[in-house]
Amino acid sequence: MKKILTHIDKKGNAKIVNVSKKGDTHRQANAFGIIKVNSSVISLIKSDANKKGDVLTVAKLAGIMAAKKTSNLIPLCHPLILNNIDLTFKIRDNENLIEVTSSVECIGKTGVEMEALTAVSIALLTIYDMCKAVDKSMVIQDIYLLKKTGGKEDFIKS
Repeated sequence: MKKILTHIDKKGNAKIVNVSKKGDTHRQANAFGIIKVNSSVISLIKSDANKKGDVLTVAKLAGIMAAKKTSNLIPLCHPLILNNIDLTFKIRDNENLIEVTSSVECIGKTGVEMEALTAVSIALLTIYDMCKAVDKSMVIQDIYLLKKTGGKEDFIKS
């Protein structure tokens, strides 16, 4: 099956995908990302000593809020009623990394990949914002889709 760009019409113009004839299915997506920080940031987060508050809790809330607003941020995304949004954080102290993984679910006509990727991206940006007074050299990296299920075809990153 030939893959085509679904957000481009025959003339090359941007368009939203018509999903009106699709049936509702359970859709789920997971995304992943990393932020590289210095050891001072890791210590602040682990000891909950950041003056701006609990970094990972605020980042989680920001990611949840962002997933719900994805269609306002990405022009051709459909607004979706999300049934579940979760973010998890793993601190890898020996490498000064924080991993963020999101999981987003809905029952709908289109997938939640962009919502999962948006959740991770905004959670990482929130960590950066909350810790930039301590480390301006933080690097956000490796944001990608891990998995998506539902719809025409499933995807699992190999």
